[in-house]
Amino acid sequence: MAVTQTTSARADGQPPKMTISIKNSPPQPREVADHQHASSKQYKHTFAIHSQTRTSRLSSDAETSPSFFGFRNLMCVGLVASNLRLVIENFRKYGLLVTLSGAEVAPGDWSHFCSLYLLTPCFLLIAYLIEAAAARYAHTKVAERKRAVDGKDKQRAETQKRHLFSTWRVIAMAHGFNATLMLVIATYEVYFNIHNPGLAAFAELHAVIVWLKVCSYAFTNRDLRHAYVNADPTGTLVLPELYKSCPYPKNITLKNLSYFWWAPTLVYQPVYPMTERTRWDFVAKRLLEFLILTIVIWIACAQYAVPLLQNSLDDISQLNLVGIFERVLKLSTISLVCWLAGFFALFQSALNLLAEILCFGDREFYGDWWNSSDLRSYWTSWNKPVTHFMKRHIYAPMVGRGVPPVIAQIITFLFSGLLHELLVGVPTHNILGVAFLGMVAQIPLILLTDPLSRMTGHNGKLAGNLIFWMTVGLPISSYDDQS
Repeated sequence: MAVTQTTSARADGQPPKMTISIKNSPPQPREVADHQHASSKQYKHTFAIHSQTRTSRLSSDAETSPSFFGFRNLMCVGLVASNLRLVIENFRKYGLLVTLSGAEVAPGDWSHFCSLYLLTPCFLLIAYLIEAAAARYAHTKVAERKRAVDGKDKQRAETQKRHLFSTWRVIAMAHGFNATLMLVIATYEVYFNIHNPGLAAFAELHAVIVWLKVCSYAFTNRDLRHAYVNADPTGTLVLPELYKSCPYPKNITLKNLSYFWWAPTLVYQPVYPMTERTRWDFVAKRLLEFLILTIVIWIACAQYAVPLLQNSLDDISQLNLVGIFERVLKLSTISLVCWLAGFFALFQSALNLLAEILCFGDREFYGDWWNSSDLRSYWTSWNKPVTHFMKRHIYAPMVGRGVPPVIAQIITFLFSGLLHELLVGVPTHNILGVAFLGMVAQIPLILLTDPLSRMTGHNGKLAGNLIFWMTVGLPISSYDDQS
């Protein structure tokens, strides 16, 4: 509302006539109104500052959650500064420990490593030959059964069907022998003939990855073969729509298997979602990230972690628990940096690089595990390729056969613990069960933090995330660095 005062002269010589008019004006925004009040010549100290109820930004009952962008930057700066100080302190004490030569590698290690690296993929080729023979046999028997059905010879059709499914056991035994032999040979070679821990770890990791791929290739093609020879007339057992572009047995080709061999996944599919083209600038960025992070990890370990571990041997040999605890805390900062850098280098840089080259479309290699409010969410989101394999080929089949879900989850977790023991104990030549027991110890923690994730308030998720970082984040990073 606006008040206007106007004065007009009168012709009869009387005093001027004053007219006051009132006009409605559109409402002004609060900021504009406050500014007008502040700039007014009258009542400068009376405009309302506190005109509504508001909460503090960090209160749990705030209407909107504030952004912690600045705190994140502060923590990154503090983490870099604290670790840089420790590296400088070690440099002043021990001098430059980073060398280009690195650890000495015996010639025998290189020969065994190269031989094993070239031999391991041959078992994928054997799996292809097994499946090619199975597909050819299935195609022949399906044609014979169709002719028997067309000739209304039901007895012969049933006989052909029994012969067909009895062959599945032979195929399963061949795949099982092939996969087991590959893993046994690789583990034996790594444990007894490759003594450099870096080469040994890479060789064992490569063998486990190929072993998982062989298993997935066999399991998936078994179901595809079953669907091919035993079409479901009711339509209850339907294959994914994506697979129709490459139906069984057209997927049994060397080209199809070679793509799966290099694809950044452990789960076989005849067809994957694909991107239209390869962006080579994207590839260059991911490669540069991977190289820089690898150098950072190498320098951090050589300049700081190795001397600290060497100084911890006396406390470990004397079982000085206070000293060991102090060393673990001191190591936790630099090891956390190495762990996070390693995670980013592998799951973000390396796998995205490989996916971009192959035009592999599904690149959800991890979830936002750092926000996990329970340990179950962490173990199912930080390494999606392994999670997908466990869920598809171990957990889901057990549940489908009547195993209670809780028991199936525990068995799946124990199987994952065995794989961790292979990847840690065999390359270090110390099969002590530490990695396996570390995985088993997560089971009660999962049961403990599950109720926190189901709480409706903010405090439950906050407590669960703190427990996650204290029981998994820092201990795992410290353990990985010591390994």
